[in-house]
Amino acid sequence: MKKGSVIDNASLDGIRNELSKKKKILITTHKSPDGDAVGSSLGLYHYLLVLGHEVWVSIPDPFPRFLQWIPGTDKLITYSKEKVKFEEVLNDIDILFALDYNHFSRSGEELGEILSASKAVKIMIDHHQEPDETMDFKVWDVGASSTAELVYDLIVSLSGDKGINKTIGECLYTGIMTDTGSFRFSTCTSHTMRITSHLLDEGVDGNKIHELVYDQNSIDRLHLMGYALEKMVFLKDYHTAYISLSRKELERFNYQAGDTEGLVNKVLSVKGVKVAALITEKEGNIRFSFRSSAQFSVNDFSRKHFNGGGHFHAAGGSLKGKISEAVKLFEEQIKKYKNELESA
Repeated sequence: MKKGSVIDNASLDGIRNELSKKKKILITTHKSPDGDAVGSSLGLYHYLLVLGHEVWVSIPDPFPRFLQWIPGTDKLITYSKEKVKFEEVLNDIDILFALDYNHFSRSGEELGEILSASKAVKIMIDHHQEPDETMDFKVWDVGASSTAELVYDLIVSLSGDKGINKTIGECLYTGIMTDTGSFRFSTCTSHTMRITSHLLDEGVDGNKIHELVYDQNSIDRLHLMGYALEKMVFLKDYHTAYISLSRKELERFNYQAGDTEGLVNKVLSVKGVKVAALITEKEGNIRFSFRSSAQFSVNDFSRKHFNGGGHFHAAGGSLKGKISEAVKLFEEQIKKYKNELESA
């Protein structure tokens, strides 16, 4: 059992040295930012502000409404809407943080190229497999529950327990809670629970955060979820189920960023399902969200067939084209794994 997160001494010393003097810092994260992406980024943002740095946080595209209460969300720079402002900031920074993603391409093709070309010192904090080796420093642990957990470990390694305050704690608690499925996934370890205990001691109200994240549904979102579940396809012989939603279907329910959050986990909860998928059409791209409950790596599956990746039991991917073609391809590929899924 994991007892604590160990940060590589060379990376820790390098990061400490980079932060020893006042710097201009930009924190970035992946497309379709979730609770861990936003929570970990803003947790680090508030910590760096306390240290006296000049800090910005950018996201590639809009984030879910149920995260907009998190302290600092009003300061976020959304690249898809504020490209000029983003580029002005990027051209003037000393340090570039990449949080909750393992390669700049996960921020989107266009933005990924811009970030990769930056001359700033690059620091990655992430828990996904196969991290980018071109980063100058990495805080990386595939066994961590979340990137928020790793941000906590970095802060405590640099500043001790006093580096954590209530505002930072609210951000990090949100990241940990959402990425562990409210503390029920296997990645939630005793170390994770010791962290959350400390955050609660700092005044974080876990019950309130859970309510703000999970109990603020719009009528449109509930109707969308009901419609999506009615559409679910169960491939019984392949222990697989999936939901596909076209852009027109999403627009029918006034779709907002985050409205399909957690839907793929509902699919996985069906008895007999070992692999679940949510396939959605957004902004000219087809996005995939995969989950597995057995010894079947959706990370490998996504990397091989859908330009994606992630974790063993949770991964994502994307393709260009029509949603009908994406659904057909998904069925064709998953059926090749019938024997593996039978024994998983």
